[in-house]
Amino acid sequence: MSDRSMEPLSPEEITRYQRHILLPEIGGAGQQALKRARVMVIGAGGLGAPVLAYLAAAGVGTLVIVDDDRVSLSNLQRQVIHDSGTISELKTESAAKAIARLNPHVRVERHEARFDADFAARHLGGIDVLIDGSDNFDTRYAAADAGEHHQRPLVTGAVGRFDGSVTVLKPYESGPDGQDFPRYRDLFPEKPPAGLIPNCAETGIVGALTGVIGTLMAMETLKLITGIGETLVGRLLIYDSLSARFDIVRYKRRPLKL
Repeated sequence: MSDRSMEPLSPEEITRYQRHILLPEIGGAGQQALKRARVMVIGAGGLGAPVLAYLAAAGVGTLVIVDDDRVSLSNLQRQVIHDSGTISELKTESAAKAIARLNPHVRVERHEARFDADFAARHLGGIDVLIDGSDNFDTRYAAADAGEHHQRPLVTGAVGRFDGSVTVLKPYESGPDGQDFPRYRDLFPEKPPAGLIPNCAETGIVGALTGVIGTLMAMETLKLITGIGETLVGRLLIYDSLSARFDIVRYKRRPLKL
């Protein structure tokens, strides 16, 4: 942890986070944990936007943003951390400026890069939680593998046209029953063939849906950092926006194929 992250909460921060501190489950100790935390967010788009906004507002001390894309006009229907004045800017730059306006106590580290195994090896040290808000399976599998290899909890989400899902992965730990927690591949054994699943540019997406799923991802992250509640380890939360329905699918560790 940096010296900055070990500083006590200032009077301004105590006022800013008063509603957190009033919660016995979080309190001053939980808010200090949030201030000390370093969270890496892959993607500053539809899912990353609400994740970054709510984690910044919550007082997560350092947000590490990984994205090599630029803001386009068609992003603004759902990527609410950006605005019309940031079109053509790097998403990392646009998001960093928005976070600074929202909460000057949050430090932002930017990486205009693609997340892969090499990137993880260089930058996952010191990260407390990894969040995958990417829009492609190559990055999702890379994030899952990196989280397991480097023993970092991974919060991962995905969205379709009107539906989305969230889960939490900690495959390097085991539950109270002694069983190892599941891997990403226990849920999705293989990447689908390229081009099989169209992206939102081809099929469309409801903008508010990314807000629902991204906010759920932020909530899971806050729980991981503060140690409260039961996270979605071994459970896939599925949201169908058209029927306003949430469902839970439980999944377990599968034996490795020899």
